[in-house]
Amino acid sequence: MTKITGHRGARNLWAENSLTGFAEVVTLGVDAVEFDVHLTDAGELVVIHDATLERTTHGSGEVRALSPEARAATRLKDSTDVIPTLDEVLAVLAPADGIDLHVEIKLDAQHRPYPGIAEAVADRLRAHGLEQRAFLTSFDLGILSDCRLHAPKVRRLVSADADWVGRQGGLEGFAAAVSDLAEIVALRHDVLAANWDEVCRLWPRERLCAWTVNDAETMQAWLDRGVGHLTTDAPDFALALRKGVPA
Repeated sequence: MTKITGHRGARNLWAENSLTGFAEVVTLGVDAVEFDVHLTDAGELVVIHDATLERTTHGSGEVRALSPEARAATRLKDSTDVIPTLDEVLAVLAPADGIDLHVEIKLDAQHRPYPGIAEAVADRLRAHGLEQRAFLTSFDLGILSDCRLHAPKVRRLVSADADWVGRQGGLEGFAAAVSDLAEIVALRHDVLAANWDEVCRLWPRERLCAWTVNDAETMQAWLDRGVGHLTTDAPDFALALRKGVPA
C-alpha cells in the first residue's frame, strides 16, 4: 500500500513547517511527515523551507542570519506561529508513534551546505529517540554522504527532478550515483511518470516516492500504480482516496 507523506506538515491545510501544522497532521493518519532544516550562524537548527524569509514569514533576509531572539519573534504568514526550532518540531512529533519523519537538510542562500549540519541534525534525532523513525533527505549527495557518516543508523532519502537527473547523465548515471546512499528514491512526479518502466527496472516500486502530488487524478494514478510513497500538500485528500485502493 502506498505510504502518504504530509509535505512541510500539510501546507494546503496549515501554514507550512509550523508547529500547528505538525501537531494537526499527525491526527490525519499520515504515514510520514516531511519538513526542512536550516542552520543559523548562531547555531540553531530551524525548520523552514527557503533559505530566505520573505515567502513564508513576515521577516526578511537570510535564515542563517537569524539570532535566536529574532527567530522566536519572526511570525509565519497566515499563522500566529513563529519559525520553530528542530527540537520543538521533534518534541511535537515524537509522541506520534508509527509516523516516520522525512527530515530534509537544506542548502544556504548561496546553495552551499551548512558546515556540520548533518551531524547536528543526527545528534538531535538521537536525543529525541527518533533514529529509527527518521529518514534524512537531500538533493545533495555530499550531504547524504555526511548523513551516512554521522548517522549510520538513520535511513536516507534522495530527491531529484529532471534537471538533477540530467546533470548525472540520465537515470542510469543517477542510479549509479545514489546506489548506496538512500533507501528511498524520490522523483518529481512528472519525471517518475515519464520514466516509469525504466525507473522500475532500476528500483523496486516500494522504494520509489512521487512528489509533490496534489490533484485527484494524479494522486489516483500513483495509488493505482502502487508507488511506495506519495508526498503531498493535501494528505487528507490522498488518505481519503487511498481508502478505495486495495491494500
